[in-house]
Amino acid sequence: QIAYEEELSALAAAAAVPTCVRGVLRLRLWRCLRGVLVVVFLNPFCRAAKLLRVLNMASRLHQKVALKYGKTQCKKMHVMLNSPVGRIEISGCETGVHEIQLKENVLSQNSTKEASVTCEVCEGPEEMTEPLKQCTAWLQAYFCEPWMTEKLPMPPFHHPVFEQDSFTRQVLWTLLRDVKFGEAVSYKQLADLAGNSKAARAVGGAMRSNPVPIIIPCHRVICSSGQTGNYGGGTHLKQWLLSHEKLQKEKLAY
Repeated sequence: QIAYEEELSALAAAAAVPTCVRGVLRLRLWRCLRGVLVVVFLNPFCRAAKLLRVLNMASRLHQKVALKYGKTQCKKMHVMLNSPVGRIEISGCETGVHEIQLKENVLSQNSTKEASVTCEVCEGPEEMTEPLKQCTAWLQAYFCEPWMTEKLPMPPFHHPVFEQDSFTRQVLWTLLRDVKFGEAVSYKQLADLAGNSKAARAVGGAMRSNPVPIIIPCHRVICSSGQTGNYGGGTHLKQWLLSHEKLQKEKLAY
């Protein structure tokens, strides 16, 4: 009971947690405790282990709430780019980039040839945060001078998927680190690289959860058969990105 009340107090102390959310959390925490109370009193030998499990569950729940509703909520800025594949929106704060969204796809289904290689800011604040500046510069280089991307600093990311110790985060970091410009890897191969050869399906889920496409290149993950596979922005956009990288890599080879 003491641990339960302490956890509720900690949750209530998190600024900006709505009343309705507190009620849901209170109910979830109580259910966690209620489910083990009978077992604890019937079998005292398992008391410590059961209580530890409950406290761990409550702690994880508290961390999620603090991340979403805590005192340090981000002040987000948005930047819009006009790119060869359409409008790209970047959102971020002083800490890092939150998301990259492919807002408008201007490619037709047969657009595999190189489009206009301009990439310019069309909307955004006059004074961008450093992570937004870095992200904007990186994307402009990707489309216009791709050989420069390895020389530019990678913008920091500030999204819940990167705050949690999960297989999704592990897969995304592995993809960013090991699969370079102009390369492609199958879902199974990426699962192997991430340390779980049987998790090809989970790799697909991780790609769908990627908050920063293009920078973390989920478009480079294809089917074992060689087919392009699915992509959030459409298969023709995925094919265009792969063709763009292949063409630029061939140019650099000469």
